[in-house]
Amino acid sequence: MLFTPLKPPTPILSENRISANMGGATTSPTAESTVTASDNSDSPSRLLLPKPTTKIPEDSYHLAYIIYFILGTGYLIPWNAFITAVDYFSYLYPDASVDRVFAVVYMIVGLISLLFIVFYSHKSHSFVRINVGLGLFVVSLLVVPVMDVTYIKGQVGVYGGFYVSVAAVGLSGIADALVQGGVIGTAGEMPERYMQAVVAGTAASGVLISILRIFTKAVYSQDTHGIRKSANLYFIVSIAVMFICIVLHNVAHRLPVIKHYNDLKIQAVNDEKEEKGDDSDALLQSTLWDTIGTIKWYGLGTVILYVVTLSIFPGYITEDVHSEILKDWYPIILLTSYNVFDLVGKCLTSVYVIENSKVAIGASFARLLFFPVYLACLHGPMFLRTEIPVTIVTCLLGLTNGYLTSCLLMLGPKTVPLQHAETAGIVLVLFLVVGLACGSVVSWLWVI
Repeated sequence: MLFTPLKPPTPILSENRISANMGGATTSPTAESTVTASDNSDSPSRLLLPKPTTKIPEDSYHLAYIIYFILGTGYLIPWNAFITAVDYFSYLYPDASVDRVFAVVYMIVGLISLLFIVFYSHKSHSFVRINVGLGLFVVSLLVVPVMDVTYIKGQVGVYGGFYVSVAAVGLSGIADALVQGGVIGTAGEMPERYMQAVVAGTAASGVLISILRIFTKAVYSQDTHGIRKSANLYFIVSIAVMFICIVLHNVAHRLPVIKHYNDLKIQAVNDEKEEKGDDSDALLQSTLWDTIGTIKWYGLGTVILYVVTLSIFPGYITEDVHSEILKDWYPIILLTSYNVFDLVGKCLTSVYVIENSKVAIGASFARLLFFPVYLACLHGPMFLRTEIPVTIVTCLLGLTNGYLTSCLLMLGPKTVPLQHAETAGIVLVLFLVVGLACGSVVSWLWVI
């Protein structure tokens, strides 16, 4: 995000903070540079961080940014691997509704896990939670290829393998809650560019899996042997990404720029303890509900974003549209177009972010207009049913989803004091998962 370097405020609510209600707009405090020109992109949020006592270290070679980008890519890769290999699972278990069972298990387990993390995050450190989650990801991803080689061996109807796969999906849901909550929570404690890196990384995971899907479809035959090789490739690549994430996450906390913001948080926490005394359960619960109240409109905007997106994508794109020209390549092209433009939207926030909460949240609700637009693409005039209009609308769906998601997640944690920014980030993830779950349910009920 580009902005002039500003003098960071003290870690208390101020008159310049974004209003807690939906209509609040940002205003900037008096600008005063505390860093060199090369540090402008790392200057602390004008709404969040306390006044530093030392110069902000430079993010050398943008290593911290790159690490957060890769971590954002990493925590969505496992889910993308499971759903992209749905052809493999559907072949092995023809009597099971694989995609729906996987989605319900993953989201319900992830949602319950996030609720526990929201209420008990103060009893553990995000560094530990992320490491545990990445380890669980590796275990869950190993299940499918190992079982394929040693137990299933391409046999159809071995439903013991299906139940084990569902358990692996549930384990992956727990890991997602731990990693996603931890990564977004810690990014919320830092300047907005690091949250933008995480969110852009999530879009990159979709692009990576789409590229793998195109590669496997073009290279491997669509028989039993080819489907098995494709599925195993998805999981092997995902496991490799997880190991990269583990290494980078354990390197990240040694970087001077990340140490600096960790020290600022410790300072803010200690200052609050001196002011309010030792944390009691009642005080912690009160602070949690205050945080939720402050960011609720950002959360509701996130919910409606993903209700709209998941109601249409991927169900409508994979099941309801057809092309005589592109045939079975048509859904793959549409899925890839969505993922690419989702990434573009999430990268645009590195250039410009909507600072007015009313505009950002209102734009999220305005995306409800995609429902009648897609109805027109299916039942409207013939020219709207052709490949080009459908592809353009799908690209717009991805672009708006990516851009507005990034805006809301970047702005939300900056409306609370630094010591509560991690909690705000986790709560926003909770809202996001609720939106995913609601959107998935709507996609089942809404038959276009």
